Amino acid sequence: MAQQLLMPKATAVWLVDNTSLSFEQIADFCTLHPLEVKAIADGESAQGIKGLDPVMTGQLTRDEIERGERDTKHRLKIAAPKVRVPESKRKGPRYTPVSKRQDRPNAILWLVRNHPELKDAQISRLVGTTKNTIQQIRERTHWNSANLQPMDPVTLGLCSQIDLDLEVDKATRGLPPRPEELDEEERLLSASQTQNWGRPQPREEDEIDEAAVFAKLSSMRRSEPDEDEDEQG
Repeated sequence: MAQQLLMPKATAVWLVDNTSLSFEQIADFCTLHPLEVKAIADGESAQGIKGLDPVMTGQLTRDEIERGERDTKHRLKIAAPKVRVPESKRKGPRYTPVSKRQDRPNAILWLVRNHPELKDAQISRLVGTTKNTIQQIRERTHWNSANLQPMDPVTLGLCSQIDLDLEVDKATRGLPPRPEELDEEERLLSASQTQNWGRPQPREEDEIDEAAVFAKLSSMRRSEPDEDEDEQG
């Protein structure tokens, strides 16, 4: 199994601030796009992310950084781990750190309110809880129901946005759209409507009668010689 870099964007922030590596080298090492690394250097991205020193985490050596600074074509390599951790094969609910377990009821309440289509098994996979706890929060019989506040589990770090989107997609597959989604579609205007927005529409009475125009011009031409004769007389 290939070793993965810990916190790639935070590592990129540190490398941009503390080394002279090229954007391409940092992007290749952190599995980011070079334009994203350039945005970090320009201060347009990752403004709230604190840099993570890859040397301190043991994933990069000083010699490797210096080699990359001397040769812009050198591709940085992740240092081999000093301790081999066996990969766990046990299947079970998602492990949640102790510091974040108190946030799980708030995350469950958020999921129940914002994604009622999710099943208990899906919520359990996302935040690592039990079906009994989910049922108590649904029925408002949880011991701390009065103090619970709905909070996004992605913001709390209990699950990733990709995992949440996948579970929602599975739950909504084959279901009719929500009423609010239908209302949103009705509010959208077509391209032809938006192009003509604010432009006055022609009225039938405003259309020009070509016969009347030609008749008026003919009468004006006939009257011009009469005016000339009056002037000569």
